[in-house]
Amino acid sequence: MAKRTTKLQQLAQSGPAPKSGRATQTLCSDFLDYLRGECHLAANSVAAYGRDMTRFVTWVGDRRLGGLTVGDLTDYMGQLRTFDLAPASIARNLVAVRTFFKFLQLEGVVQDNPAELLATQKMWQRMPTVLSTRQVDTFLRSPKKTDKYWQRDVAMLEVLYATGCRASEVCTLRVRDLSLADRYLKCEGKGGKQRMVPIGSTAIAAIQRYCAELRGELAAKMPHPPEELFLSRSGRPLDRIQLWRMVKLYARRVGIDSAISPHSLRHSFATHLLAGGADLRQVQEMLGHASIQTTQIYTHVEHSRLKKVHQQFHPRA
Repeated sequence: MAKRTTKLQQLAQSGPAPKSGRATQTLCSDFLDYLRGECHLAANSVAAYGRDMTRFVTWVGDRRLGGLTVGDLTDYMGQLRTFDLAPASIARNLVAVRTFFKFLQLEGVVQDNPAELLATQKMWQRMPTVLSTRQVDTFLRSPKKTDKYWQRDVAMLEVLYATGCRASEVCTLRVRDLSLADRYLKCEGKGGKQRMVPIGSTAIAAIQRYCAELRGELAAKMPHPPEELFLSRSGRPLDRIQLWRMVKLYARRVGIDSAISPHSLRHSFATHLLAGGADLRQVQEMLGHASIQTTQIYTHVEHSRLKKVHQQFHPRA
């Protein structure tokens, strides 16, 4: 570890000219390896940090990281606003820079973390897209038997809504993760954290039909049958982009809001549970949220719906 620290310190302190730019890029590469290997962040999270750090490295140029001040970093955050980025994207960039400087402190590259002094941009918290129970019923019935892979599509959509799992969690779900007799499935969330999630009768029936009628046919297209439950037409595991396109296709078919995504079913799952009287902590556990504050947004959604009902039907609203 000592040898690596010395190397990193030399890279950070190298003089101006092209060497400094290359040094910063190397440090960022080490930082992403740290997030992946030691922090065990999910691949999508590491990729997001990578995009943010690419923008930051471009801005740093040939300057020394150890010479940057809070004023410099404030200028950087101001420049991000000129790129027409969403408030959430700017806030994520800020987190990336803060975490990067913490990494540099751990490695002995810098003594201080000027990014800690940056003010967090206050954001309006956007309400997630939530479908009504009637819209969910219509949407889940949108795949027809005339669709080539309708058994798989029905099963995936049912699992998304029945469990509230993220798109990536559904795509990486393996056959051995199912415990249908016990009405549970095991999924792996952000940071490799595993959790057991209840699943209902309708989704179980859809999975059983898909496995009995279609999955074996798809799996046979690969020399080594994959472990993943949901497979593409080539027999490979279905990925998030394919799932996203599937959801968009069926949403258009039944005339539902074009803003719907796989995450909309997760949002609807949580909102409908809370509307039915579920405890916030229980919903947090099912969603796999590390903080209950993340889950609380769904109480705001439900309150907004109650307010709309009150305004519509109360005689003195």
